[in-house]
Amino acid sequence: INKMSIFITGGTVVNHDYKRVADVIVTDGKITNVGNDLEAPEGATVVDATGKYVMPGGIDTHTHCQLPFMGTVAVDDFDIGTQAAVAGGTTMLIDFVIPSKGQSLIEAYMQWREWADEKV
Repeated sequence: INKMSIFITGGTVVNHDYKRVADVIVTDGKITNVGNDLEAPEGATVVDATGKYVMPGGIDTHTHCQLPFMGTVAVDDFDIGTQAAVAGGTTMLIDFVIPSKGQSLIEAYMQWREWADEKV
C-alpha cells in the first residue's frame, strides 16, 4: 500500500499545552510523529516551515449553521457547514446560538445541539 506522507520541518508547533520548534510527519492525513531532528519518510512531500507556526487545525468560533433569522434559515446546515469547514482546514467550529424571544440560553443551546447531533 502506497502511503502519502508530508514532512514539515523547522516550524514552531503550537499545541494546547506547549509551543516549540519541531518537525512533524503526517501520514495519510494523520499526524504520526512530532519531534526534533526527525528524518523525512521516503517519498514524502517536504515543507520548510521555518519561521512559521504549525497547528493541527483551525477553530472557527463564530459560525451560523441552520440559523433561523427574520423568517429565513441560513443555507448551510450542520452537515454542509462542517464539510465546508474541513475542506478549508478548519477542524472545529463553534456555532452562534441565538435564543428566540422568551427562550432561555440553555433551551436555545439544547435546540442547536439537537440540530447538530442529527447532522454530524
